[in-house]
Amino acid sequence: MRASMRLSNAPFVLLCASLFSAVACAADVPGSRDPDFMSRLPDAEIVDYRPGTDLERIYPMGAIRKISGQLRFDGQVNARGNLTSVTYQLPAEHSSDEAFTAAREALQQQGAELLFWCQARDCGESSLWANEVFGNSKLYGADDRQAYLLLRRAGPESETLVALYGITRGNRRAYLHVEQFKAEAPLGDLLPTSATLMRQLRSTGRLDLPRLVGDPQETWVTLLARGLNLDSTLRATVSGAHAEAWREALITKGVRGARLEVGGVDKTGLVIEVIR
Repeated sequence: MRASMRLSNAPFVLLCASLFSAVACAADVPGSRDPDFMSRLPDAEIVDYRPGTDLERIYPMGAIRKISGQLRFDGQVNARGNLTSVTYQLPAEHSSDEAFTAAREALQQQGAELLFWCQARDCGESSLWANEVFGNSKLYGADDRQAYLLLRRAGPESETLVALYGITRGNRRAYLHVEQFKAEAPLGDLLPTSATLMRQLRSTGRLDLPRLVGDPQETWVTLLARGLNLDSTLRATVSGAHAEAWREALITKGVRGARLEVGGVDKTGLVIEVIR
């Protein structure tokens, strides 16, 4: 806190400190605020804030590249709705990976579903994410120091998407960009990519799929089998009321039976866990 701050500002400072910290509050872009679904890392500052705006939004679900002046990616979510974004600059003692992981875990604890997750060069060029996707040059950094995640919130907020983008620039400044997009019409059935399912399984050791409560669904069997076959050394348990049927369906799709074991039947939906 600056020594020149007047005593008359004390109530404001106390209020600010109770929320996150007086330093962060003083440094934030005027009028900005944190998203209601996550907490910022200590001493992070909001350096860019864009309040709710109605627009058409495209979120990539694949590595991005530019061909003949046009952005290209394998999949996307395209919808119209209200977009709010906030960009945090992180203190030197925290990395973009740390902030990205904390935000992802907070959203998953609230039941959010991962739709697409890439890291480093698997995402494509950082310059395209910064300038073409997010329109924020602060987010341009090293291609191997980036991460992007698209999630769908759960429950009453299920028509809301959240995009996270973490980046470390060449000057070692780290940023976390967070977008919340509330669609004006139902988003319908959005499926994750197979690579995203495998990245989640590798990173957390577990896939919780509570919506898969019945017999194996062909689309999901294909997605899971493709994901599991990205790493032929990984072994896992398949749990849930229909675990045996899911295991057999995955084997039929080409997953080696020796890699899969049936777990408990008392899990909600379908649960796949790595065998350590």
